[in-house]
Amino acid sequence: MPKGYQGMVDGGNNIMEANWESVSSILQVGGTIIGSARCKAFRTREGRLKAAHNLVQLGITNLCVIGGDGSLTGANIFRGEWSMLLEELARDGKISKEDVQKYGHLNIVGMVGSIDNDFCGTDMTIGTDSALHRIIEVVDAIMTTAQSHQRTFVLEVMGRHCGYLALVSALACGADWVFLPESPPEEGWQETMCIKLSENRARKKRLNIIIVCEGAIDTQNKPITSEQIRELVVKQLGYDTRVTILGHVQRGGTPSAFDRILASRMGVEAVVALLQATPETPACVVSLNGNQAVRLPLMECVQMTQGVQKAMDERRFSNAVQLRGRSFEGNLSIYKQLAIKKPDSQITKSGFNVAVINVGAPAAGMNAAVRSAVRVGISEGHKMFAIYDGFEGFAKGQIKEIGWSDVGGWTGQGGSILGTKRILPGKYLEDIAAQIRTHSINALLIIGGFEGYLGLLELSAARGKHEEFCVPMVMVPATVSNNVPGSDFSIGADTALNTITDTCDRIKQSASGTKRRVFIIETMGGYCGYLANMGALAAGADAAYIFEEPFDIRDLQSNVEHLTEKMKTCIQRGLVIRNENCNENYTTDFIYQLYSEEGKGVFDCRKNVLGHMQQGGAPSPFDRNFGTKISARAMQWITGKLKEAQGKGRKFVNDDSVCVLGICQRNLLFQPVAELKEKTDFEHRIPKEQWWLKLRPLMKILAKYKASYEVSDMSQLEHVHTGPEEPAAI
Repeated sequence: MPKGYQGMVDGGNNIMEANWESVSSILQVGGTIIGSARCKAFRTREGRLKAAHNLVQLGITNLCVIGGDGSLTGANIFRGEWSMLLEELARDGKISKEDVQKYGHLNIVGMVGSIDNDFCGTDMTIGTDSALHRIIEVVDAIMTTAQSHQRTFVLEVMGRHCGYLALVSALACGADWVFLPESPPEEGWQETMCIKLSENRARKKRLNIIIVCEGAIDTQNKPITSEQIRELVVKQLGYDTRVTILGHVQRGGTPSAFDRILASRMGVEAVVALLQATPETPACVVSLNGNQAVRLPLMECVQMTQGVQKAMDERRFSNAVQLRGRSFEGNLSIYKQLAIKKPDSQITKSGFNVAVINVGAPAAGMNAAVRSAVRVGISEGHKMFAIYDGFEGFAKGQIKEIGWSDVGGWTGQGGSILGTKRILPGKYLEDIAAQIRTHSINALLIIGGFEGYLGLLELSAARGKHEEFCVPMVMVPATVSNNVPGSDFSIGADTALNTITDTCDRIKQSASGTKRRVFIIETMGGYCGYLANMGALAAGADAAYIFEEPFDIRDLQSNVEHLTEKMKTCIQRGLVIRNENCNENYTTDFIYQLYSEEGKGVFDCRKNVLGHMQQGGAPSPFDRNFGTKISARAMQWITGKLKEAQGKGRKFVNDDSVCVLGICQRNLLFQPVAELKEKTDFEHRIPKEQWWLKLRPLMKILAKYKASYEVSDMSQLEHVHTGPEEPAAI
């Protein structure tokens, strides 16, 4: 329905049937293909009457609305009035009495599309992650110029009433200060901020970044503008200060991999919700809770969203932060802990030494996780130690104390600054135990991939022989393959997924104007098909071959035939993704030759092995934010464990002191490695059960195959959740 509600009111050609071809090749296009418009007419009863007439004429009684809280509230009003509007149309002779009976009920399901992430009840709205990509691209570019010139940059980001974009960008780039509408700075902030900036300069920090939300206010609800801040810094400190207003750049560009997958999952959930709706079901909105799609009552979410604005108007700011949800609250408290170093006199020394190590292959976001761990550890009174070059470096004593300013500017760096190796600790146990003794290490945080998990198992098994390993040990998964048991997501996988998606977009585009062409692309991941499957979903692939779903020559043949039929229509591009270890005989070359031979006369083929480019590059906003938050939580767990045992002089011997921390559906869970052993396929280095396999049928349906798809784990309507368990808010 082009032009939003305006199209519904105007009717005619504005309401048309969508078919398969009309939505082909739009996955990678930003904005909205069907257009959107603010519509004054729909706000009036007269406008809604016209809209109802247009819908009834076409027999439409199910409406999926993608928009912000204004659009969704409008939809709910429309639904409430529907039967009265139909009766009025029948009285005026515009529709028959039978139509009133036949179309007597309107079902509505909402999806929230808003870059501000300002809708209560969902962890992420569609479009937010892509907006963060635009902001972080600009911040990274500015950081290089600012460092060369020793400048201060004031960056204004969107968010009239919601500070989410400002807050997460500040977390993701380690900004010195952030201004949000929900959490205004305390009285006298001008002086505090200037002291903070000059302290950072004194610590040899060459640039200062201040992020301002466009709706920023002070405690008296007066606006704080970026220009005001610039003048203050210039006047008080005399620093060379520039303002950059990002404006509508944040709305543009291609959607990120996260947004494409989120929107695809939510779109299917919305259609199923409409098909299951009855006249008694209240209008619902499809939301993301942790890593799970849920349905919530639309008006409950709208009222809560409006409640935030009311709390801000009434200057109940702590209430506003709380209403924004657990994700927002968590981001804010971690930002404060990481950005502002308390004076040493205010930090109670714990007397504990905590070490951080990177293990496995490099993954984008590892450095953000190390920075977060070091700063949280220091703010909780521990002495923090960095172990260089994995377990091998640990054994050789490559261990140094690491301070607050040593990790400044680490969030945007790709790879691993500490150095990382795949070597396991097994043959070095004696030496590692000796190093733990020498440096009096009381706890260990491992940030790494499957080798980190195996290493943790080895250290845990060696506790009987070496009492030095009887300390709390926790692992945070960081690997592009996303194959660590105990977590739905690993740090680095989102960055790799974006690289794959961007590359597929470019490869498809490279063929525009030529004849019909199919591309065969090989992704990394070992035996884990996560990157291939999710990359296929995000790039709109026709097939994805993975180890977890065995295939034979008959499957390959039917895929080729299916694609050949599609290519005979107006579709010009085909995309086939193959995971590197999906099958030892059906290699990328074999599949390329098969498709080339079978497609003769219809399409030609090209192949591309993406290789190590998937491991490199600057971390995506998701990985920076995820790495920062999950690592901070791991350090809080370590602190809790150490405090619990303080003065009791006991060793840590229980399974619950060696854990993997991960997102599991809706919650953040610390799972003992002893329990995870049962859930691991060690030969293929993957978990025995993987959540994303449920999305396989969705990928096939979108590629025009017949497949049955079980959608939500919870098809019942829930209430906005504020439960006691630990949220996995992303």
